[in-house]
Amino acid sequence: MAKRVYQVWKGSNSFICGGRLIFGPDARSLFITISLIVIPLVIFCVFVARHLLHKFPTYNAGYAILVVAIAFTIYVLVLLMLTSAQDPGIIPRASHPPEEEISHDSSILDSTPSYQIPRFKEVMVNGMPVKVKYCDTCMLYRPPRCSHCSICNNCVERFDHHCPWVGQCIGLRNYRYFFFFVFSAALLCIYVFAMCALYIKFLMGGDYPTVWKAMKQSPASVILMIYCFISLWFVGGLTGFHFYLISTGQTTYENFRYRADNRLNVYDRGCLNNFLEVFCTKIKPSRNDFRAIEPNEPPQPPPTIRPQDLEDDSGSYPRSKVQDDLSIGADLSMISQRHNIEEFDEEIGGKSPTSIPSIAPESKFALVLDTELPIMTADDEKLVMNLNQSRRIDSFGILLDPLQRSSSQAGSLKDEKGEVF
Repeated sequence: MAKRVYQVWKGSNSFICGGRLIFGPDARSLFITISLIVIPLVIFCVFVARHLLHKFPTYNAGYAILVVAIAFTIYVLVLLMLTSAQDPGIIPRASHPPEEEISHDSSILDSTPSYQIPRFKEVMVNGMPVKVKYCDTCMLYRPPRCSHCSICNNCVERFDHHCPWVGQCIGLRNYRYFFFFVFSAALLCIYVFAMCALYIKFLMGGDYPTVWKAMKQSPASVILMIYCFISLWFVGGLTGFHFYLISTGQTTYENFRYRADNRLNVYDRGCLNNFLEVFCTKIKPSRNDFRAIEPNEPPQPPPTIRPQDLEDDSGSYPRSKVQDDLSIGADLSMISQRHNIEEFDEEIGGKSPTSIPSIAPESKFALVLDTELPIMTADDEKLVMNLNQSRRIDSFGILLDPLQRSSSQAGSLKDEKGEVF
């Protein structure tokens, strides 16, 4: 049965309603955030706003205090859901690395060629060069101002930060709602604080003339005032900080990472244009259709190796199979020469055979010593030697100089027992 995109999604996101709503992996913290908003509102409506209904008899204005509090809270919760439950600007992953950026590294003949992708490349932004980084996880070059969120495991456009209070990344498509959510939460704190203070003032004007007696009469007002004062330091400070970021054309990620570099901000278009870009431009549609059917793409074949990449040590021309065979034949001839030199030294009581250069065990020739080889005649030997005089054959670790000096002493391919070598 065909699966939808959200069912095979490689990120760490959570989906509900058949992929219509997308959350971060820490979406459970969203319940804590909702509780911190709803519970104080319920306390305010029951213990404060209810007593203010008849304090303004003209046009029943007291009811407006309760209605505004409820409506404003609903507005804050809607902004919270718009921030948390939609695609923040996730860039879809590529199914394979970009082939046009692959470089071949085959400097060593016997090793498997490796395919390397440049870590950085330059793009132009507002007439200035900007380096963009290759993402190994998503197999693509990140667009400018894009970063990979380690929590959601996605590359997000205009990445600002990952907010644990909303359980979602803050990026290009939900930054506007996030700012309005924080700003509205700060206004709600100010509103509740002011209404609680007003209620205490009404109590002091009645049967409770002192502040202490009024506070004892309405402890809920005191608790709400303390709670709103502490919360205002958080959401109010966050609102002011993001006002500064928007006016200077920065994101939270850029501010914390490049603060000490004193680099030129190529994204700053001026204070007014920066605000217009954030609040007045149309939000781009999502790059992902999470409810679409996942296509069954065939596996991508590995990049082909060009013949010019497979060069020998000299780097002058590629090696062919015929040349490799001739090289192996020349190595066999060298072994025959060494064997004859050992016999000659034993006859005249010369040096030990250990003085003859040894053959590297990892060479290609060492792999064929255990196989049965055909007998090579003297004419074949001379032909092979003449063909290899014009090229290097020491790429297998065989030193030729001592053997070439004794080439005049070369004999047949039989050992002293008359058996084939």
